[in-house]
Amino acid sequence: MKIRQSLAVAFLTAVFVAAYSVAASAKPHVKADYDHSTNFASYKTFGFVSPAGTEVDGYPAAITDAFRNASRSEMEKRGYRYVETSPDLLVNFSGLLQKKTGHDTLDKQEVGYYGYRQGERVPIYKTWSTYTYDKGTKEYVEGTLNIEIIDAKAKQLVWEGVAIGEVRSKTLKAEDPSPQIAKAVGHVFEKYPFKAK
Repeated sequence: MKIRQSLAVAFLTAVFVAAYSVAASAKPHVKADYDHSTNFASYKTFGFVSPAGTEVDGYPAAITDAFRNASRSEMEKRGYRYVETSPDLLVNFSGLLQKKTGHDTLDKQEVGYYGYRQGERVPIYKTWSTYTYDKGTKEYVEGTLNIEIIDAKAKQLVWEGVAIGEVRSKTLKAEDPSPQIAKAVGHVFEKYPFKAK
């Protein structure tokens, strides 16, 4: 189930700095990939897709501004120069909040949480049908952030980074999401291996 307007600010403040798992963690889980046939050494300038994915999804302008500023900072750290007209690369970003149901690690145990209940081929004994330790579930909100880099001339996606994390309720109340967004965008760009020449 998608959560849109009612949790827009929560999306900003929490998703991307949230824990990857139920256990406490400083970073979301980040994956990235790129078009291996692309010559990244040829790129020197960048701009932004307009409208940005966050605008298309209906998030407040302050959110888009925070993502744009954070992405610009990360690109400039890598030697790219921001230009308004005819950039080599375009940067886009978007996100999604979804309600999820998760299972704790014990739900994968067929005969309890320790091997002492297991015989050589069959369990020595089983739990009863309503045994709680192997049915641990919880509902939570999962946030996903996408940052995409596009070859502007070819209109071709050349790199994508995705951060996924659990949105914690205590982070939903932050008034200014910019520092959290900058931190999350930084985590995603850690997976970007290129620099401008």
